Amino acid sequence: MSSTSVKRAFKYRFYPSDVQAAELSRTFGCVRKVYNLALEARSRAWQRQERVNYVQTSAMLTEWKKTEELAFLSEVSSVPLQQALRHLQGAFVSFWDRRSKYPRFKSRKKSHASAEYTRSAFTWRDGLLTLAKMSEPLDIVWSRPLPEGAMPSTVTISRDAAGRWFVSLLCEDTPAPMPATARAVGIDAGLMSLVTLSTGEKVTNPRHERRDRVRLAKAQRDLARKEKGSKNREKACRKVARIHARIADRRRDFLHKLSTRLVRENQTLVIEDLTVRTMVKNHKLARSISDASWAELRSMLEYKCAWYGRRLVTVDRWFPSTKLCSRCGALAASMPLHVRTWTCEYCGTTHDRDENAAVNLLAAGLAVTVCGDGVRPQRKTPGGQSSVKQKPQRATAGIPRL
Repeated sequence: MSSTSVKRAFKYRFYPSDVQAAELSRTFGCVRKVYNLALEARSRAWQRQERVNYVQTSAMLTEWKKTEELAFLSEVSSVPLQQALRHLQGAFVSFWDRRSKYPRFKSRKKSHASAEYTRSAFTWRDGLLTLAKMSEPLDIVWSRPLPEGAMPSTVTISRDAAGRWFVSLLCEDTPAPMPATARAVGIDAGLMSLVTLSTGEKVTNPRHERRDRVRLAKAQRDLARKEKGSKNREKACRKVARIHARIADRRRDFLHKLSTRLVRENQTLVIEDLTVRTMVKNHKLARSISDASWAELRSMLEYKCAWYGRRLVTVDRWFPSTKLCSRCGALAASMPLHVRTWTCEYCGTTHDRDENAAVNLLAAGLAVTVCGDGVRPQRKTPGGQSSVKQKPQRATAGIPRL
């Protein structure tokens, strides 16, 4: 069980007054402007083979405020502008470490509108949050309580494409420990069933996007007929965004409930290291894969296991979990995607494709847990000869089977 203090963000919806909405909209615009100006300055320096860091861009911001053209930057709180420069610095660090691409300019229409406030730019008193440059607290809908005695260290205000306003409070929290258990489970992600467990349970894929596909298509057709730049086009665009938001909210809610249940019931969870970014290049399955949101499910499992003292084991993507017989360890020559059940030619056992994969993932994960070693992809027979024959091959020795 874990009692480690962690930083958690608690997100709530709020309803700003007209004055607050205008102030926040100006702040969003200034944050975007400062970010783009700093990115342009750093890009020009990059072309000259020079590096400009956060300290230098902060000095540039001071000079920009003194110009007549950018004097409006002084009308909003300076903290979100400084935070934008810090975020840009983080983007460049990720680029230099080859963890992301070169930073891009923020678009007024396509970029996520947000502003970050640190403790010097907001007041938190008696459960009321008041931002800098504002005289009244935000009207927040407290859908769940904050941790007892929590003091937000950072407040992030955002507005999505559907026009909804959100506030995210970053607080120190100690997650309540979950009861220890000896159970372990293998989790195979799929499209027919969102996940198949090694216990034989299959969780139905809710297909949230497909359920609203007709409604979304109609809204997109209406948007395509509207004149660009018109008020009607803005209304149609917001209608499309509301449908997308409904789909995303339902999907996120389902994944949270599923991941929490899996973490609560099991001490060890074993998943496969899927390359979703590569898999969505298959244009026949890209829409369904994106709707399943395997990457988001994995992310939830990772941080929830870290919070509650569970262990998450990731098996190599090349491990043949589907083609490997969980009964005798024979390796089938091929396993096309349309084959949902198959019979092992070596021992005659009939397998459900997904359930067999989940059992093999659990066995491989237990091998990692016990031996402390990774699971290598099997490409040869135990004797060392290449697998050139079409008959099934024996599995690598040493991996426990259930």
